[in-house]
Amino acid sequence: GGDHTTALPLLRVQHARHGPVAVLHFDAHLDTWDTYFGAPFTHGTPFRRASEEGLLDPEHCLHVGIRGPLYSSEDLSDDSVLGFQVIGSDDYQLDGLAAVIERMRARLGDAPVYVSVDIDVLDPAHAPGTGTPEAGGLTSRELLEILRGLRDLNLVGADVVELAPAYDHAEITAIAASHVAYDLVSLLALGKSA
Repeated sequence: GGDHTTALPLLRVQHARHGPVAVLHFDAHLDTWDTYFGAPFTHGTPFRRASEEGLLDPEHCLHVGIRGPLYSSEDLSDDSVLGFQVIGSDDYQLDGLAAVIERMRARLGDAPVYVSVDIDVLDPAHAPGTGTPEAGGLTSRELLEILRGLRDLNLVGADVVELAPAYDHAEITAIAASHVAYDLVSLLALGKSA
């Protein structure tokens, strides 16, 4: 998909169908800033706007893969007030993949879950074709394994965003994004009863 701003209208639709939803947000960046370069509606603000609109279930939201720069000393505390917990990219090295998946599942519980994947959650070695790459990210294999660990959760919607093919002459970012999208569609098709 396009930039992360697209998550906001999609969350409005999910809220209309399911009430407040848990957001499982894979990204290098928080995307909960109040403004980004002075604008309130950008790819760096969709989850703040969604929280302000009451679209999110603050007991179950989670960021995964965070490692990008912070713009203010209040970024993480503001993020917590909005209802997000953070699993940083370093947690994979320290705790291992199975432990991270278990933490995610415990946080999400039975809530209706909207999965939002910014392709920059992947290390630039696996996804150079994005507008805001950050070193130290997940591998494609790690992300796919995490997504497969979501089986039997109450997934209600998903997106894959921030793919910029012009920055990737070898098309490895598009390959990774297509596999992520395939796994998300498969999870949605299986539904909670699978």
